[in-house]
Amino acid sequence: MFSNVLSNAVVFDHAHPLEVSDYVNQHVGQHRLEFSDLNLSRRPSSRLRYRNFAGIGLSSISYGDDVQVRCPELQGIYHFQVVTQGECRWHFRDQRLLLRRGQALMMNPGEQMDLAYSGDCEKVIVKVPEELVREACLEQAGRVPRAGIRFERKVIELEQSLCFMRLLDALLLEANESELDLSHLQLPYRDILIRKLLQQFDSNLGSGNDCTINDRSFTQLLAYIEAHVRDDLCVEELAQIGNVSVRTVYNLFAKYFNVTPKLFIKQSKLKSLREDLRHNSGIRNVTEVALDYGFTHLGRFSSDYRKMFGELPSETLRQKR
Repeated sequence: MFSNVLSNAVVFDHAHPLEVSDYVNQHVGQHRLEFSDLNLSRRPSSRLRYRNFAGIGLSSISYGDDVQVRCPELQGIYHFQVVTQGECRWHFRDQRLLLRRGQALMMNPGEQMDLAYSGDCEKVIVKVPEELVREACLEQAGRVPRAGIRFERKVIELEQSLCFMRLLDALLLEANESELDLSHLQLPYRDILIRKLLQQFDSNLGSGNDCTINDRSFTQLLAYIEAHVRDDLCVEELAQIGNVSVRTVYNLFAKYFNVTPKLFIKQSKLKSLREDLRHNSGIRNVTEVALDYGFTHLGRFSSDYRKMFGELPSETLRQKR
């Protein structure tokens, strides 16, 4: 699984576990390493690979021994951890979990836990700053829970999530090749990964009484567009009406109709205008009704109308007559 992970980012190879632990404390997360049988004369066999990738930390860690890891808590970061060899046990205050090869877990900021590595355990750890998850949450859902985003302790089998596993594999390969400052190329990988984490793991983002707030706002927006379809509507106005952010307005239309708000408004105008052409006996010509709906560029209006309905607006009007 994930062969040659970060092979170009070796920090330690055949080192003592305490050397690796010191580096992990500085770059991955605070912890304290304990041995069941500390023997300083034993042959060092710990490995660590690490690379910063567009603001997230990617590491591959193997202590090469049975070790206990005491984690007071993660400060301002999330850990996505994947066991790639051996096994690792998580001991929370209220729960115990065992992860073997191919299984992964999301760890939240502020959680206290102890971990037990088997001698052959190797893990890939993705360190994601809390602020990046918050930004992705705002962009994707338009809101962040008051308590912050808290992922459930859900163990996933990567082999049953092939799309997600291939994305992670592609990100690790890209990080392995990126020796230059190519952050502008790395950002899309990073952002997609964070969005996938929000989708892959259950969290408080999808629970609680406010989970339907965006749906209620969207229903209100659709009713407002229908009532003011002849007006010159803009996204900022819709955001004020729905009491949501402009970004949320875009996300809602993308979620339900896979279009931008501007395109949806134009399509709504064209549909309503067509109904007028077909049924309103008071309409004398196309130009008059087009201007009434705010279409000032008549050539472009006729082209858009034909693309949508397969005929010119003048043909629709003639058919009524």
